[in-house]
Amino acid sequence: MGRQNGFRRGDVPGASYDEARRERERGRSRGGEDLGGGPGRTDAGLMRLTVFVVVIVAVVVARLLWLQVFTAGSLAREAEAQRTNAVTLHAKRGTIYDRNGNVLAVSEECQTVYANPEEINDPNGAAKLLADELGGDKDDYYKLLRADGTFVYLRRQADSDACEKLREEFNEQGIRGIYFLTDTRRVYPYGALAGQVLGLVGVDGDGLSGLELYYDDILKGTDGQMIMEVGQGGTPIAGAASEVTPAKDGTDIIISLDIDIQGTAEEQIAAGVEQYGADSGSVVVTNPQNGEILAICSTPLLDPTDTGSAEEAALTLKPVTSSYEPGSIFKVLTASIGIENGLMTPDTTWVVPGKVKVGDSYVGDSDGREATVVYSLRDIIAYSSNAGIAMAAQDNIGAKRFAEGVAAYQIGQATGIDYPGEGDGIVKTLDEYDGSTLGNMAFGQGVAVPMIQMVKAIGSIANGGTLYTPHFLMVKGGKEVSWEATGTTVSADTCSAVADMMHSVAEYGTGTDVEVDGYKVAVKTGTGEQVNEDGSGYLQGKFVSSMIGFANVEDPEVLVYVGLNGTGYHGSAAGGMFSAIMSEALSDTGVAPVG
Repeated sequence: MGRQNGFRRGDVPGASYDEARRERERGRSRGGEDLGGGPGRTDAGLMRLTVFVVVIVAVVVARLLWLQVFTAGSLAREAEAQRTNAVTLHAKRGTIYDRNGNVLAVSEECQTVYANPEEINDPNGAAKLLADELGGDKDDYYKLLRADGTFVYLRRQADSDACEKLREEFNEQGIRGIYFLTDTRRVYPYGALAGQVLGLVGVDGDGLSGLELYYDDILKGTDGQMIMEVGQGGTPIAGAASEVTPAKDGTDIIISLDIDIQGTAEEQIAAGVEQYGADSGSVVVTNPQNGEILAICSTPLLDPTDTGSAEEAALTLKPVTSSYEPGSIFKVLTASIGIENGLMTPDTTWVVPGKVKVGDSYVGDSDGREATVVYSLRDIIAYSSNAGIAMAAQDNIGAKRFAEGVAAYQIGQATGIDYPGEGDGIVKTLDEYDGSTLGNMAFGQGVAVPMIQMVKAIGSIANGGTLYTPHFLMVKGGKEVSWEATGTTVSADTCSAVADMMHSVAEYGTGTDVEVDGYKVAVKTGTGEQVNEDGSGYLQGKFVSSMIGFANVEDPEVLVYVGLNGTGYHGSAAGGMFSAIMSEALSDTGVAPVG
């Protein structure tokens, strides 16, 4: 029959399959020649397919590792940023007290008003209400409410009562998209008083000037944060959970100011500037026994409650930041150097002509004296004789001893006062002296320093020879702050002799208009010349009229320095202001009169 079921008779089923397999095996032994009929059917094809799959898997795994391990944090943050909005929670700044516990600067709760412009449904109505309750221009608010974006500040540090009224009005009129956030702002219970000392605080809670700047790290505290969940488009989700990191409030401080003495100082200097037509005026009041500053100010004064009208010159204290020729006040230091070196006593005399040669020029007295007189050192100080002190310096003290004495008083070095912007001044060193330096510096010419340096130096005369840093900070966070002495100047005996000569100034010299009833006062007047703008000479008829002194003469507890800048008057012009400020300070600090 030939074939049955596709096989020839005698064929063994599966024989051709076995033969094909044997052929493939023989093909492998010949180098993998494809005898099986197409790609992927040989081991080489399988190998290529396997490698391809492995590569794909490796790429996928690497991508997953990159996304889930290496960039997971940043991706999560990006996603979080898209669905949250972070708002700073400002810490409450520490309170500033004066030495008697009076609150000078404190932070109170207020509200910051902000909006999501994309959610505002009635910008015109909202702008009108905002202007009515918070002040400002309706059109300005309207522009903010129509701005691009999902967050805009409408008013920082707004009054809480006004904001509560706004909230009710928005609810009544169905105005959406405006929100309120609890905030703090700086308040000054005494208004403008001591504004320069305290300084300013910005809307973000940072100190900008004065003690608010100098002690910002203590007063500021640490801000917190509120992370609000927002929906599509950045709209805050009402009632949604928020993550809050609380703010840590700042530290309270007590400073050395006496607010009553400060008030008198500011009143007196403002009146004095007007009376004498001065460009500006300054006052410093300290306790010379420890350097504590009881009052300090300079015009123009600063009102921290009305910063919009503040002048740039009001942002600093001139007694700290500006340098002037001290004039005849410097004679006190010159006399002390001579006495300390055993070269003279208060009773040592000189035959003083009307003019004395200093370098290539001649120096005379401010009273125009032409006659030759016999002056003791006491008379030279009392009458403030330029010619007399120049003779004492040039003929007796000498440049080397004088320069060493000036350095001992730390003249030309910043005092270290805790207030920003202190200057060093301009003082020649011994190797810079020329023929006129010694004679001129003896009466305070050719040297320019901030008033606070003279306060520190004369303070050492008052306390027996110790230099204390003028300072404000007394207590920080409930703990007393100590201020160490920075050096010594002259002996207690020399200090006593100089103080007694300064009392003679008030008794019969240039300071006889000083009136401090019941107290024994030591004073010295000063009339410093003012250098012109290009530094080539002195302005005609423009002086720094000043007076410095302390009371009582023995064991004094109050030192006062008053200066009028840019006047046509001599130092005695400061006498009335000095008397009023000294009287207030002695009374407020409880210094007993001597009878």
